[in-house]
Order: sequence, then structure tokens, then C-alpha cells
Amino acid sequence: MKRRLAVTIALALGGFGALWHAQEASSQTGAGWTILFDGKSLNNWDMIGDANWKLADGVAVADKGNGFLVSKNAYGDFQIKAEFWVNDDANSGIFIRCEDPKKVDAKLCYEVNIYDKRPKPEYGTGAIVDVAKVEPMPKAGGKWNTYEITAQGPHLVVVLNGVKTVDVQDSQHKSGPLALQYGPGVVKDAGIVKFRKVEIKPL
Repeated sequence: MKRRLAVTIALALGGFGALWHAQEASSQTGAGWTILFDGKSLNNWDMIGDANWKLADGVAVADKGNGFLVSKNAYGDFQIKAEFWVNDDANSGIFIRCEDPKKVDAKLCYEVNIYDKRPKPEYGTGAIVDVAKVEPMPKAGGKWNTYEITAQGPHLVVVLNGVKTVDVQDSQHKSGPLALQYGPGVVKDAGIVKFRKVEIKPL
């Protein structure tokens, strides 16, 4: 009787461990990659500002206000892959190594820009604002795009849709959360910003 009870408990604990491992694995994708946004929840993010972020049809979308989704964790050296869609009027970006999770801007973070109609296009889509210019500026509006961003020490590399747009050395910011932006464009509240997948791999 005691042996049967011990076997039952062991099987139950084993099943619980397998379930826990499966749940942990569900947040992983590939070797070393962790999904930060999968279209199902915003549990890994805090909202700051007044942008109207919401989940719809498997994407995080905003079309009004000015604000950010800020990751709850900080990162130093990493690779990011992010899939995004914007219309031509959108002002967005992926901010990395932010020094203050409550205040996100291009002075306290690296801003990998998404802004096809930026008045100064050399720091528009594909550039890192005030750090690395892009010429000519690629356009992201009206289609799904993929950013691949690598930050390893002072070495920053940005790849948009398979094309390298930035390869620069800069040591202003060492570590911090990352942030997804909905910002005011040339025409207020005319932009639409969507993210459908964000994943990160520490280096």
C-alpha cells in the first residue's frame, strides 16, 4: 500500500514537472530566443503615456496618443527580432537600452526609428536617431516588416527586411528595457502602428 502511494505521488509530481516545463518552453522559440510578444498578451510590457494600445487579431495596435510599451526586464547585450506594420503617416520605433523605464526618448535610449515621413529623413526609418544616419531612407509603410537589431557592447547593427541599415560603434547606453513606440506624426493621430511578434536573445 505504501509503495503504491509512493509511486502515485512520484507520477503526479513527474506530471506536474512536465507541465511546468512545457509552460516554460512555450515562451521560448529556437535556441536561446525568448518571445516577448506573441499576439496573445501584453504581460511582458508596461504601458507609459496615453497611446491607446490594444490587442486585436493577434497584434498589438495603436492609432492615437503618444506612448510606449516598455519591457518589464532590462537587457544589455542581445539580438531582437520584431515584426511590425505601419501606415505611411506613422511615427514609431524600437527603443533599446533605455536608462529610465518611466521616461523613454532618444536621449535616454537608442531609438531605432520607424518614421517614413520624418522631417529630417536621414534619421528616419532604418536609422538610430542622432547616432547613425541612413541614406537613402527605406520605406516601411503599408506592409509587414522585420527588424533585426543587435547590440553587443558598443557595436550596434540594424537590419530591416534583410538589408543592413546601421553598423556603428557607440557607447552612450549600456543596458535597460526596450520600448515599442506609438508617437505623434506629421498629422496627429493619422498613424497606425502594429506589432505582431517580438523576440529577444541575450548575447
